[in-house]
Amino acid sequence: MKEIILIKNGELALKGLNRSNFEDVLIKNMRRHLKELGTFTFTKSQSTIMVEADDEGVDLEDAVDRLSRVFGIAALSRACTCEKDFECIKKTACEYLEEELEDAKTFKVEAKRSDKKFPMKSPEISRELGGYILSRFNHLKVDVHNPDIIVTVEVRDNYAFVRGNNIKGAGGMPTGTSGRAAILISGGIDSPVAAYMMAKRGIELCAVHFASPPYTSELAEMKVMELLKKVARYSGVIATFVVPFTKIQEAIRDNCPEEYFTIIMRRVMMMISERIANEQRCSALITGESVGQVASQTIYALGCTDCAVQIPVFRPCIGMDKEEIIAISRKIDTFETSIQPYEDCCTVFTPKHPNTKPELENVVHAQQQVDWSEMIAQALEQTKVVVIG
Repeated sequence: MKEIILIKNGELALKGLNRSNFEDVLIKNMRRHLKELGTFTFTKSQSTIMVEADDEGVDLEDAVDRLSRVFGIAALSRACTCEKDFECIKKTACEYLEEELEDAKTFKVEAKRSDKKFPMKSPEISRELGGYILSRFNHLKVDVHNPDIIVTVEVRDNYAFVRGNNIKGAGGMPTGTSGRAAILISGGIDSPVAAYMMAKRGIELCAVHFASPPYTSELAEMKVMELLKKVARYSGVIATFVVPFTKIQEAIRDNCPEEYFTIIMRRVMMMISERIANEQRCSALITGESVGQVASQTIYALGCTDCAVQIPVFRPCIGMDKEEIIAISRKIDTFETSIQPYEDCCTVFTPKHPNTKPELENVVHAQQQVDWSEMIAQALEQTKVVVIG
């Protein structure tokens, strides 16, 4: 039996005349995810992309697992091709799906006939194949509303194929179709989730991480790299910029009012990140902030932070509570890494009584106690780049 993988591309079907461009990016991303397994041929057909291994012995189960993390895929399934002959279709359906049919209690048959020259119409194919399956698997019952397994037959121009239930894909838009943005990544729960959510909308990521040795350890940096590896399984390659931040934080501690420590730190982080974003052709910054979660994430503080930069700041977690964010972090397998007890620079010099309703004029005045230009330039010169994925 010859197996292929069928890709349903969901949202892309709504893209009209631009659809082919989005599909081409999706195929490029799929090819990148599968490159370690071998070479594959991709064939576009209506709202389906057929993926076929060029060599025998390719682990299709592994291929399906990798493709299930590619943004832009709504659903996917393994399928078996056969001749456009109904006797062959019947035999293939029962043999290829034997294990699933044995385990199921109810089933349904759906048929699609792209080749209108095929002598049987779709309802006839469904009816005749359903009767044949019932004769082979006596324990089964037909359930057209909520079956355990849907047996799908598609008759194409060159062949027919049979498949079972779809596997849910990652959804969203193909990474790289919505531009580039820089994620400010810490070792916490929120920022990896924010990175994942924006990559799901087609944004290509680079990352900025701030390290403050000796206040933060090398283990904290390794933790961030592990988090980015998990995100990169979905998003693809992430160029990560590790910025030395110790001198800047010490300057804030020594020269600025304590109540503004956190907000000034966030503003300087944004200024540095904007510089990196511009150099990397990024059109926006991304953070994991959520309104009201901590003192620096009130609407007043966020407003003061945004005024430090000229490019948009995306906050996909902004209206989510912690449990919602944790649920996504578990889904993408970042939660257990995020809760490892290695503190990041955001916990350094935390004020006892932060100002939760800062006024921009006062924040700017407090920030001007230090000339930041030389310190920022020095930090950027000492920034190291790590490519993840």
